[in-house]
Amino acid sequence: MENPGKKVVLTSNGDKISLGIARHLAQRGCLLVLMGDEGQLRSAAEKISGSLNGVVTVEVVGLDMEDEREGAFDEAVEKARRLLGRIDALVNCYSYEGKMQDPLSLPEAEFKKIVKTNFMAPWYLLKAVGKTMRDQKSGGSIVLLTTVIGAERGLYPGAAAYGSCLAGIQQLARTAALEIGKYQIRVNAIARGLHLEDEFPLSVGKERAEKLVNDANPLRRWLDVENDIASTVIYLISDGSRYMTGTTIYVDGGQSLVRPRMRSYM
Repeated sequence: MENPGKKVVLTSNGDKISLGIARHLAQRGCLLVLMGDEGQLRSAAEKISGSLNGVVTVEVVGLDMEDEREGAFDEAVEKARRLLGRIDALVNCYSYEGKMQDPLSLPEAEFKKIVKTNFMAPWYLLKAVGKTMRDQKSGGSIVLLTTVIGAERGLYPGAAAYGSCLAGIQQLARTAALEIGKYQIRVNAIARGLHLEDEFPLSVGKERAEKLVNDANPLRRWLDVENDIASTVIYLISDGSRYMTGTTIYVDGGQSLVRPRMRSYM
């Protein structure tokens, strides 16, 4: 990655994908603040730092991603800025999928949790980090992690609320890129493929999903949660992607290309 030492805020719910990305960024010399449940992330930060013999310190800032107050996100981002000195990049990985349910059965409380976590929180974070980058007058990169469930070619039954939020995030990447590019702030999204612990493979049965992926996926495997996404994130926050903005990159092993065929198998 060009320009190691990027100062990055990464949101995480402690899942393997986000922590895998954090580990890869730290290995390349990025200075990190993990944002989310402080108690959950503190041990993860220590583990990442310890794996690098303490050469890179990984900080943690607590934030409730279901908080409806915009000010809570402003305060968390300001804490991160003070820890890092400046913010070069935001990588939003935090998400909540919930159980697969048709829209007529989805409880109101579950719907609100899905929307607050998957759309409102990224909106508030983009706004807070965007203002910080604007005021720094140094530009920056914002990366919003979504999945193929939010894509037109990745429709899955039982994910109406979750998929709608992710589609909104992909549109937010386009419209925000259009609006804040004048501050040299780039906004891109990643639509990742599914892995075996995602709700849709679990809903059809892990054993069945594991067996049928050989017939339904061009690369004949599900997403590797620890290694398949990080390189794209590294590219998007680096200066090597300085002319890329408003784009959603598919890192899905071709899952979305064969979605109709996949459904017939599952």
